Amino acid sequence: MENKKVIKKLKQLIGDQNVLTSEWNKLPYSKGWRYGAGSALAVLKPNKLSDIWRILQICAKENIIIIMQAANTGLTGGSTPCGNDYDRPIIVINTMLINNIHIIKEGSQIVSLTGSTLFDLEKKLKPYGREPHSIIGSTSIGASIIGGICNNAGGSLVQRGPSYTEMALYAKINKNGNLELVNELGINLGSSPEEILDNLQNQNYKESDIINTNKLGSDDKYSEIVRQIDKNTPSRFNSDSRLLYGASGSAGKIAVFAVRLDTYISPKENKVFYLGTNDPDVFWKIRRDILSKFKTLPTLGDYLHRDCYDAAKKYSKDTFLVIERLGTTFLPTLFELKRKVDIIAKKLKFLPDNFSDRLMQFLSIFFPNHLPKRMEKFRDLYEHHWIIEMSDDGISEARDYFTNIFESNDGDFFECNDFESKKASLHRFVSASAIGRYHILNSKSHGEMMSLDIAFPRNEKNWFEKLPKEIDSMLEMKLYYGHLFCHVLHQNYILKKGVDSEKLKSKLLKIYDKRGAEYPAEHNVGHEYLAKPSLKKFYKELDPTNVFNAGIGRTSKNKNWG
Repeated sequence: MENKKVIKKLKQLIGDQNVLTSEWNKLPYSKGWRYGAGSALAVLKPNKLSDIWRILQICAKENIIIIMQAANTGLTGGSTPCGNDYDRPIIVINTMLINNIHIIKEGSQIVSLTGSTLFDLEKKLKPYGREPHSIIGSTSIGASIIGGICNNAGGSLVQRGPSYTEMALYAKINKNGNLELVNELGINLGSSPEEILDNLQNQNYKESDIINTNKLGSDDKYSEIVRQIDKNTPSRFNSDSRLLYGASGSAGKIAVFAVRLDTYISPKENKVFYLGTNDPDVFWKIRRDILSKFKTLPTLGDYLHRDCYDAAKKYSKDTFLVIERLGTTFLPTLFELKRKVDIIAKKLKFLPDNFSDRLMQFLSIFFPNHLPKRMEKFRDLYEHHWIIEMSDDGISEARDYFTNIFESNDGDFFECNDFESKKASLHRFVSASAIGRYHILNSKSHGEMMSLDIAFPRNEKNWFEKLPKEIDSMLEMKLYYGHLFCHVLHQNYILKKGVDSEKLKSKLLKIYDKRGAEYPAEHNVGHEYLAKPSLKKFYKELDPTNVFNAGIGRTSKNKNWG
C-alpha cells in the first residue's frame, strides 16, 4: 500500500488529530532528548490499547518499522529514529495518552499501562504509604514506568536495583511475520487480543482474576549483590542476562501494553548526610564499610565532583529554580516548551541555534546564589562530594559511623536539615544537564560532547578516573557524577576542537574493558552504544524479523537483520 493510503487508513482508525505528518509536529517525537534524530512517516498518538494493536497489524502487513515511544526522555536516543538509512518507512507510536495506573493487592503491586509515568505513580501510592521503583531524577522529568522496565533502568536508589518484572502484556511479531499477543501479566482478561486489551484499559477485572504467581515484579537479588564488595564484576548493567526477560530489557523490540510491578514501603524517617573529602580512598573505605557492615542499606548515595558541582551551579541553575519554585510537575511542560521555542527559532534566521538554552542561561544570572552556605563551604574545602540518604534505623548507624571515620581520615560531614536536604539532592539531580548547556554555549570554541555511562566492578579501588596524558590532553572539560555504592559513574567530556570523538571513545572503552567494567550501566544502548552479543541475541529472539526499533544498539536497520 502506498504511504498516502497507509496514512489515510491510520487517520480513519484514530482520528486526523492523532496522526502527525508535518515535520513541525513530528520533531518533538522524532528527535531524542539528548541524542539521535531521524525522519518518520508519521507520529501516532492513540488513546486506546486496542487501537495500538490495530496499528501494529497495519504496520506488519505494510512492511513498516515500528518505534514505540512514551515520554522520550532517554539519554541515548533509544526511542526515536536515528539517521535516514533505514530500508523501510518508520512510524512512531507515542503512548502517553494511555496513562492509566491500577492499584492492586492493597497497594503492594500496580498495573501500569503503556504511557503512565513515575510521577503519577508516586502520587497514587502516597495514600498507601508506598513508593515506586524510582523516586528521583526519572520522576522529575516525567519518565514513563514502562520505559524504565524496557531499559532495565537503574537510578539513585541503593536498595532497589534495576527496574524489572516478569509480568507483562505485550505484542511481538514472530519469525513468520505474524503479530502475536503475549499475556504474562497474571490477570485473566479474556481470549481475543481486542477483548483482553479493552478489559485491561477499562479495568474490567476482579481481584479474583488476579493470579497469585511466583513470577517476579521487581529485582529481588540486588540488595545482596550490591553488598558483595569483593566481586570482580559490576553490580548492575544493562546487558546483564539475569535481568533480560520479556519486556524487561527489551528496548522497544516488542510493543509493551502493560506491566505488573511491586511497590515499596515508604520509610518513616529519612536523613541526608553530606560528605566531603580530598582523598578518593576515603570514600572507597566508607563505601566498603557501609555495604559490608551496616544492618540497613542506604536509601541513596550520589557522588558529585567539585568541577561538576561548579558547572551545575552555573549551567543548571535555571532548571534547579524551575523545579524548586514550580515543582516537578512543570518540568515536562518546560521541556516541551523549550523544544517548540527552538523549532521556531530555527525558522527565524536572526535568532541563534538552541535559543531557549541561551535565553534561560541569560535569565538565570539575575537570580541570587541558590545553594546553602554549608554546601558552599564544603565546595571550597573538598574536591569530592557524596550525598548519602539513610532511613529509619540506618540514621543513627550512619551518624555514629561518620563521626568516628572522619576523626582519623581526611574530610568531614554534616547532617542536612530539610532545607539543605532538598537543595543537595536537587543540585545533584540537575548536574546531569550542566555539560549539555555548557557545550551549547561554547560549541564554537570547543569540540564534541561525549557522555559515558560506566559500571565498574564491585571490588574496584580506583573508582575515580585518572586518564593517560595522551587522552587527557584531548579534553577541554571533564565532569563526573554518579551512584557510588553501585560503582556506576557518569563520565562526561567536552573534547578539544578537531578531536575525533569515535576514535577517542574507542580508546576509552578499551581502558574500561581492561578494568572489567560494563557499559552502558543504566541508560541502555540506544543508538549510542554497541549491543553486546548476548543483548543482540535477546533482541533477535524477541523480534526475529527486525520490525520493532530497528538499529537499536547499532545493530542492522534492515528487515530480517540483513
